[in-house]
Amino acid sequence: MSEIAPDDKDWTWTLERACPDCGFDAASVPAADIAGLVTAYTRPWSDVLARPDAATRPDPTTWSPLEYACHVRDVCDLFAARVQLMLNEDGARFANWDQDVTAVESRYAEQSPPEVAAEIPAAAARLSGAYAGLSGEQWDRRGLRSNGSEFTVLTLGRYALHDLAHHVWDVRG
Repeated sequence: MSEIAPDDKDWTWTLERACPDCGFDAASVPAADIAGLVTAYTRPWSDVLARPDAATRPDPTTWSPLEYACHVRDVCDLFAARVQLMLNEDGARFANWDQDVTAVESRYAEQSPPEVAAEIPAAAARLSGAYAGLSGEQWDRRGLRSNGSEFTVLTLGRYALHDLAHHVWDVRG
């Protein structure tokens, strides 16, 4: 299998303006909608992973729908943990997470589409649950990514939603 070029872009700009590719406008998402939108943006993956070509890359340098689905599952868990960390410690620092290294080490391309399809709703429920019921100052708790990007619980949720929406767009789910 060909190696995918690492995505080293800083996508935090999507917090300030709509994504020209998928059209998602993170800044317009109300805090109260985040939990429900996590579920909405992860729901299409069961149909995507049921496709006969789910494990096939559209070209050698683009992840297959299966690889994107594994990433979505892991993003849900990563962001749920980061929200909890921010709620426990204002100004929390996030360990570096390299999605491309994770894809290789976790062997995304070799995972079972039906198993991943079953894992996504559970991971999405953990992320949705991290946002359900938040109020007041909890939304303003801060966290810092290893590259220095600062988030609040609110902006982290919006950032996560863009990731989820964009990857459904990537596979045209």
